[in-house]
Order: sequence, then C-alpha cells, then structure tokens
Amino acid sequence: MARAALPRYHVHFESNSRKPRAFQVHESDVKAAVRRHPELAKRLKITVGFDRTMLAQALQSADFMLNSEPPREGLRAMAPKLKWIQTTGAGIDGLLPLDWLPEGVTLTNNSGAHRAKAQDSGAMGVLMLNALIPAVMTAQREKHWHHLFSSPIAGKTALVLGYGDVGAAVGRGARRLGVKVIAVTRSGRPVAGADEVVPVAKLARVIGRADFVIVATPLTPQTHNLLDAAMLDRMKDGAGLMNIGRAPVVDYDALRERLISGKLSGAVLDVFSPEPLPAESPLWTTPNLMVLPHITCDDPRYIEYLLDFWFENFERFLAGKKFRNIVDPVRGY
Repeated sequence: MARAALPRYHVHFESNSRKPRAFQVHESDVKAAVRRHPELAKRLKITVGFDRTMLAQALQSADFMLNSEPPREGLRAMAPKLKWIQTTGAGIDGLLPLDWLPEGVTLTNNSGAHRAKAQDSGAMGVLMLNALIPAVMTAQREKHWHHLFSSPIAGKTALVLGYGDVGAAVGRGARRLGVKVIAVTRSGRPVAGADEVVPVAKLARVIGRADFVIVATPLTPQTHNLLDAAMLDRMKDGAGLMNIGRAPVVDYDALRERLISGKLSGAVLDVFSPEPLPAESPLWTTPNLMVLPHITCDDPRYIEYLLDFWFENFERFLAGKKFRNIVDPVRGY
C-alpha cells in the first residue's frame, strides 16, 4: 500500500523595503536557507513579498507568516489558516498590546540573534565609557585639545538593566574585562554570569553603586521611563550610561541635562524614538554623548540566523513540540 503524502504547509515571508537590507528577507535568502534545510523545505510552499503588495492574497492560504508588521484588524478573517507568526526582530513593543492576535495563533520573536554582537558591544560600551570617549569626541568636534585621563577598568561595576539574551551577553563581555556585574531582572532570582542579581523593584537601592549602567531591557509598560530624572540622579557622580534596549526606558531630556551639567560623564545611545533620529534632535549635539544608529547588536548575517531559527521551529512544529521564543502576552516579550 502506498504511503499517504505528508501534508505541506504555506509560509509567507513579508518584509518592508524601507528597512535596512540586513532585516529584509529576499528570494536569494530563502533559496540559501532551503539549501541548508532541504528535507524541511519539501514540506513547504514558500512565498516572499514586500510592502504588502501580495500579502492579502498570500494570507488566504498561509499557515505561517514571518512579519514584524503583521496586519492586525481582521487578521483571522484575512488569514483563516494562520497558526504561527514569527517576527523579524527580538523586540515586539510595537505590537503591544496583543489583543489583536487571533485565538490559536502563536507569536514568536527572534530573541537570541543578538548574543554574539551584544557581547562585543557590551565590552565596547563599558570600555568607551571608562575611557571617557564620549567626552573625547565632544572635544574633537570643538577642536579642543583636552587631556582626559581615566583609570583601568578592572574592578569597576556595571549594572545591566534587563538580563535576557542581550543583557546576559553584555554581562559576559563586561566580566571578561574584570568588571563586576549587577544584573537587574524582573524577579531578582539568581542568573548565570552575574556577580549579583537584584529585582527591578530595588533598582533605586543599587544604581548608585554602578560606574556604568547598561540598559538592555525590553520596552513594556513596566519599563517605560524606568530611568527617569529621579533615577538618573541616583546614579554615581561621573558614571556613564549605555542604552541598547529601547529609547523610552530612559528619559533622554533628563539625561541630556545631566550630561551637560557633568553629573554623568558620558552616554552611548544606540536606540531612539523615532528612528532615524531627526536632524533637528538636540541629541546630535549634546556634549559627552555618542549617537549610534541602532547598530550595536546586529550583523550582516542576521537574516541567515533568522531563517535558520525559523526552520528549526518548523521542525519542532512537525514533531509536535513547543515552539521556542513564544511571546508572553502578559510580560510583553
């Protein structure tokens, strides 16, 4: 007796042409992923689209969608077979609240894609802050020959706000430099790779011990404006701050004031709202501040990682296993 044919599933990969190429899924990317996962690809019908030009048609039969900007209104009617949405990025704050997600549809994110680069960037950030590089760059713009000396970094303390994949990678990078790491998490339960762990409810008690504060937390209602003016005032005089999480976690206006006054020695910011940072923003010319265009945690192979992760999760689906990186609607990540 002939064996019944295994069912095939339709996945649609959707991208936005206004995003950087590193975050777009092209036909060439999909073909390369299919070569890496040939047996799994046999179970798939794959469509690739940009800017929603074919999205409505594709969703009529799609079982799965990869899309960081999925349509929300009437999604179930638009996609009656949809079972799973994979986002391109790790952060999903732009999709909150998740009351639009149809019942029976699982949302997963790309958490984990940033580990290697975040470890490098964490080390880079604390080294730049320790060496007063933001102030050095301000002096360069002003054509001012200003001697700024700094002590070795070993033995100093970094507070990492948010200790998920990115935060833990930042912590590893910092500890390799001999820096003590205080991890601030939701629960305060012990985590690997930190010298000390405290719950976010006790942030005000420990932030003043840090020479460097690195923000790596997702944006949720609980983390919005967490580092407000009062919390920034609790930082150690002369400390530095790096934000590679989300801009609204930090009150940037209050941060500017403390950089101008000298309360804080420097800041390295990689995330802004909106992005790109408008030309008229005062952050561009704030002294002792380095503006990075959201580049610290991504690399040119980002889509390769994303598609490999997607195929691995598809394999779990076929085996009846739970997806990895399922987004918790309550926590918001």
